[in-house]
Formats: sequence, C-alpha cells, structure tokens
Amino acid sequence: MVKLTPSLVAVALCVALSGCNPAEQQDPQVIINTNPYPSTYHALPNATTLLKNAIVLTGTGERVDNADVLIKDGKISAVGQQLPAEGAVVIDAKGKWITPGIIDVHSHLGVYPSPNAESHNDGNEMTNPVTAEVWAEHSVWPQDPGFNRAREGGITTLQILPGSANLIGGRGVTLKNIPATTTQAMKFPQAPYGLKMACGENPKNLYGGRNELPMTRMGNMAGYRTAFIQATEYKRAWDKYNADYAAGKNPIAPERDLMKDTLKGVLEGDILIHNHCYKAEEMAMMIDLGKEFGYHAGTFHHAVEAYKIADLLAENGNCAAMWPDWWGFKLEAYDMVLENVAMVDAVKNSCAIVHSDSGVTIQRLNQETAKIMHAANYSGFEITEQHAIAWITANAAKSLGISDKTGSLEVGKNADVVIWNTNPFNVYAQAEKVFIDGAKVFDRHDAAYQAQSDFMLGQQ
Repeated sequence: MVKLTPSLVAVALCVALSGCNPAEQQDPQVIINTNPYPSTYHALPNATTLLKNAIVLTGTGERVDNADVLIKDGKISAVGQQLPAEGAVVIDAKGKWITPGIIDVHSHLGVYPSPNAESHNDGNEMTNPVTAEVWAEHSVWPQDPGFNRAREGGITTLQILPGSANLIGGRGVTLKNIPATTTQAMKFPQAPYGLKMACGENPKNLYGGRNELPMTRMGNMAGYRTAFIQATEYKRAWDKYNADYAAGKNPIAPERDLMKDTLKGVLEGDILIHNHCYKAEEMAMMIDLGKEFGYHAGTFHHAVEAYKIADLLAENGNCAAMWPDWWGFKLEAYDMVLENVAMVDAVKNSCAIVHSDSGVTIQRLNQETAKIMHAANYSGFEITEQHAIAWITANAAKSLGISDKTGSLEVGKNADVVIWNTNPFNVYAQAEKVFIDGAKVFDRHDAAYQAQSDFMLGQQ
C-alpha cells in the first residue's frame, strides 16, 4: 500500500473534484497589431504667436469681438482681449475673422486625385460586396494637388474614405492637411479609424448588374447582417482564445482574417461607422442593425432625407454629414430640402455637419455652409455665424472621434486656426493664414507658405 503525503492528497482531491491540471507550457501569445501603419506625424516648427484684434468664432457657440488668440507650444493658450504678447510673434488681425481649422469628414483626395487618370483611381475596391479588409490609407497619394487647394480653403483636417460601391467598402483614415511625402506623415495621431458602409442604390445596382447579391435593398441588409454574424463569431473565438491564455492554458489561436479584423474593431467600439445613406427609412434600419450587433451606427453621410428623422438621429447620437444643395441626381437623392442641415441641427443633442465629397467644394466649405445659413434664415431659422461654424469644425471633430484634440478654439486643444480676410460666410471670403498645431502652413501673401505638389512643379 502506497502512503500519500498531504501534498499528494491535495493534488488528488483537486483533480478528482475540479478537474484542475498543473499549468500548461504556453506558446507565445498571438496578439493582433491593431496599428501596423502608425502615424509618423510631427508638428512643423512653430513659435509662440499672438493673433490680435480679430472677430473670433470659437466653435463652441461663442463670438468674441476685438479678441486675441494666443498660440503656445502648438496649443491654444488663451482666447480673450488684450492678451499679453511677451516673446510672441504678433499678427494684427484687425478687421479679420478667426475660426478653428475647417474639418471635412468626407473626402476622396489622394485616392481619387487630380489629374483624374485611370491609374490614379484607387478609391473603390469593386470586387466584392464586403471589402472591410481594404484601408484607404494604402491608396492615398500625398502629392495630390487637391490637398494644397483644400489647405488654401482653410481645411486643416480631413477624413479620406473609400468609395460607396460596396456594402462595406473598407477603412477610412483621418489626416492632418500638411505638405508631406508619405501618408503616415499626415496621419492624425490617435484618431480612430472609420469604416465606410453604403446603403441603397450603389451596391445593389453594381452587384445586381453582375447577377450577384445584393440586387435589392433587402439583399443589402442580408449582406450587412451576414458580415456581422461572421464578425461576431470571429470576435467570440478571439475572446475565448485570450481568456484561455490568461487562465494559463495553451490554446490554438484563431486563423487571422483581415476583413473580420476590421469588423471586430467595430464591434469593440474602436472603429467608427461612416455610412453613405440617403433615405430616412434606410438610416433607421442601419440604426437598428447597429443595435442588433451591439455597435453604434455612427455618422450618416449625404443623408438627403435626414430632416425626416432628425429626432431619431439625435436620440441615438448619430451625426449627419450633409450637402447644402446637391440632390436629384438619382432617385434616392430626390426628396431634399434646402433647410435639411438646419432642421437636423434644430433638434436638441443633434450633430449636424456640412461635408464636401468633392475635390472642388472642399476648397470653399465655408461658403457651402453659408448657402445653408441663407436658405434656413430665409425660411425663419435664426442661425448665426458663431453657431454655424460648428457644422464644419466642432461637430465634424465629434464625428471623427477627435473632439478632445481639435475642432474648437479652447485652451489646451491643438492650435488649428484660420485667419479670414472677412466674414468666412461671405461670398468674397478667403483664408489668409492657416495654422496646424501652431505652425503656419499657408499664407496667401507669402509664397514661402504656398506649398506645391511635386507633380505640379514645372507644369504650365
């Protein structure tokens, strides 16, 4: 008879009662790198700068007349009157207006650049209804002259999105609009990725024309749901793997899938949805789709019928990025009103945005906003400059998940600032000076701050 020591008795009881085993020898844990193409952005050289005597729209609903803006260490240091200027470069902006840098949440610069040549058309991977595995940043051409033209219009930040041919078209990327030779050097540090989705006519017409699903709007919904069902199972497999590994086991890691990696990021709240969607009933269904799978439906782009569900958008915390007057070019864009943005904005807790989706109108997004102000005020709204500026600054920053860093002239935020020669909502308004993180990146009166793309050098 073998006599068991107390320690062996404990082990035997553990095995018998709970099935526990001594710790397994673990292989190295498999960890997905969620940021394999990190930003290499560095702020350009800047100096302490005092902008004096301007009319300032802060982006927070305030207008301050005869005001100063102090920029220090690339941040907004103070906004007020008669600020001290010790050691600062002083710019007298008397008679001029100052706003936060303009943010465009919907651009295709760099992926559909100028010149519009077939070899440059890199914004739409039209090979499968779901291409969540593609990333717009891998197509961006930083030498697109459109970036410079946009900067001349006061654009300091912009999101580059894939096109809208697919149900799920891939990741967008948020860029700082500085002259650069690589996309990574433009990437906005810590800005979350966006995922481009699309409702309605574009995906169903393209794939229906190929006799593939989706051919109908119900096919669209089935496609989204199928993709997120797969992503849910993929996330569950990785969650189990990580939990088992943390418990001391030696599990086999799930097989990597780039498409599902992105959708998993959506389910975990790390990647924000940006949805090309025109019609009210489809936006409502996309909100319900998000609730079905436990993610937020994000921002609706174009949103021609957003005014019909303004209360629903506000209740669910959805932003709507809209044009002032584009409609009627296809049936789903038919039922538009000029007051669309103002009607969305009128609801408490709303998030109305003006976007471009154009290499031309991005150059004058301030005047696109002015169109809405005029139409809305003509119809009885009372929209002021200090309120409307948020549609292209603070609200846009909220949509992109960067409102803690930019979008308003608040102390501690990045000094992304535009000096305008007059009221920015005037038809004659021009950006005179543009600053990104306190560094001057454009000056209408100084050729040294008028960057040109390498492609344009020597062109006549």
